[in-house]
Amino acid sequence: MPWIDREAYLALVKGTTRGPFAALARLGLSVLSQGYSVGAWARNRAFDQGGRRVHNAAVPVISVGNLTLGGTGKTPMVEWLARRARRDGVRVAVLSRGYGTSTGLNDEGRVLEENLPDVPHLQGPDRVGLARIAVDELESQLILLDDGFQHRRLARDLDIVLLDALDPFGLGRLFPRGLLREPVSSLRRAQIVVLSRADLVDGGRRAAIRAQAERKADKRVWVEARHTPLDLLDSDGAARPIAELAGKRVVAFCGIGNPEGFRRTMEGIGVAPVAFVVFPDHHAYDRRNIEDLTGLAAREQADLVLTTQKDLVKVRAPRLGPTPLLALRIGLEVLEGGDSLERAVAEVLAHCPA
Repeated sequence: MPWIDREAYLALVKGTTRGPFAALARLGLSVLSQGYSVGAWARNRAFDQGGRRVHNAAVPVISVGNLTLGGTGKTPMVEWLARRARRDGVRVAVLSRGYGTSTGLNDEGRVLEENLPDVPHLQGPDRVGLARIAVDELESQLILLDDGFQHRRLARDLDIVLLDALDPFGLGRLFPRGLLREPVSSLRRAQIVVLSRADLVDGGRRAAIRAQAERKADKRVWVEARHTPLDLLDSDGAARPIAELAGKRVVAFCGIGNPEGFRRTMEGIGVAPVAFVVFPDHHAYDRRNIEDLTGLAAREQADLVLTTQKDLVKVRAPRLGPTPLLALRIGLEVLEGGDSLERAVAEVLAHCPA
């Protein structure tokens, strides 16, 4: 939601902003949510009953998506799937809408391009057309549909939906009163539910999330995963060990859907930033932003500035003033349900054309 202040919006919908005007605003958002709910229901019903056409690709399709606005860790999941397919020698292409850019690849696309140089990434609103290009021109044998749960025009052989353990159900309300893109009961369309950032909550909370999901959508294949810090990257893509952060004064910033997840990941590797700046998701950094961050690093006498890989591919600077700029690269580690996930993916891969 780049057109509003994220922190102010979250404070409003969470109820931490008080007063008569805030209450009136929440009432207005609740009314808008009713209209959004009707629209989502009508759209899904049209696809379910054949009123809107679903197109089949010439090769198997795996969709990775979520229920909520904001980041749930889809990009690491897509990367995990692509690496799994390439391990079997399957040519794979990634298709996505490309939010946050009007030309070229967006930030997630550039991250995948950097981490998966042998996997083409096509972006655009017509993913049915992109699927034809992937098969006919790129000879892809498998399509990964990034952020595809709500994109129902393209049929899929496996639907994987991620729930973020830090906020799995989008405050329990549909947008704009909450962060849900569609009701939790829509999980019935998925075959696999992945609880991402599962390591950031305790076992009781994980069990409660699973129970709530199953009450709404029956039992699905359940997988729990964490975002594992892999290494540090500089602007040239060279990797450095995470141990280089030890004892350093760090200023951090990000412009991602779930900045709290980044903060908690830093905590997990022993980094307590002396300053942490949050920008909107898919933020396009300008000269003023860079100057502000450079000044902040200087005032805080930082040894380095740390950000996410999604942000580094947009800033593309080796340092901010005299202070080195590095990104923390993240990978997906499956903690529970790995055998079930592997079986489901292997079954799809077995149907890829030779």
